[in-house]
Amino acid sequence: MCYIIGWLGTKIAPYYLQKITIITNENQIMFINKVSPSKIKVYDECKLKYKFKYVDYLQEKSTNTDALQFGSYIHKIFEDGVGSTTTEELNEIAGILRSNYTFDKQREAKIDICIENFLVFNNSLSSCEQVSTEQFFAVELKQGYAVNGIIDRVVKNKDGGYLVIDYKTSKRASTKRDLFNDPQMLLYAYAVSVLYSVPIASITLSHYYPHMDKLVHVKFTEAHVLMYMKKLTQKIWEIRKKKKTDFYPQINQFCDWCGFKDMCPKFNPTTYAAEHAKALKNKKPRKAWK
Repeated sequence: MCYIIGWLGTKIAPYYLQKITIITNENQIMFINKVSPSKIKVYDECKLKYKFKYVDYLQEKSTNTDALQFGSYIHKIFEDGVGSTTTEELNEIAGILRSNYTFDKQREAKIDICIENFLVFNNSLSSCEQVSTEQFFAVELKQGYAVNGIIDRVVKNKDGGYLVIDYKTSKRASTKRDLFNDPQMLLYAYAVSVLYSVPIASITLSHYYPHMDKLVHVKFTEAHVLMYMKKLTQKIWEIRKKKKTDFYPQINQFCDWCGFKDMCPKFNPTTYAAEHAKALKNKKPRKAWK
């Protein structure tokens, strides 16, 4: 496990994540000191959904369980099989893991092509140093804020450049433009730069789609990454200043995949309050911090 601290150019030192404290009285502000790329993504999509997930800690109803299960399954095969050099080895790993995941026959049919394409892709990286798989990182920003995440894979080529790989199994591949504006990729660039003391320009960020055998990649300038980190700090402060009553629903394309519609006043104006109260009453207790 690796820990990261500091702004670009600052001294690297171990950093241990602090406990998040959220003040839950309706008229008090949210006090948070840690976020992740996924949390920021949810906040940008819908403020009310953010509240349900990360303030109320409610379990979201899955709207596409098969896709999530399949993606997790493929990720785990690639994580465990990163050192494999034959399809037989990867198929063995896939067989061992299969009973842990549930998805439809349509996705089942994609397993072989994902494994075949990954093997070719993986072998193309054989001359690279395997730096990490499923690496957890924690980045402390200015003013005491922390951001954490997990990077699927990092490799280092002979020229000293780093390639960050994020495995994807979505139907549509992201474009370079998508990646260029992707907060997750920007944060990964910052994290790898700080962790390995390398310039932003030497880091390539990518999505790899095994079912399409497609690699989409981008590079960032240091100015671009620093600007994002500044905006991220401002956004964290924006969240911290909010009261529980300040998280409003946002109608957009992401509503189609939202698992909180029964508690949303925009989609269920008559009984949303009762559904929310019911969910709060029935939610499972969270594990205590040690």
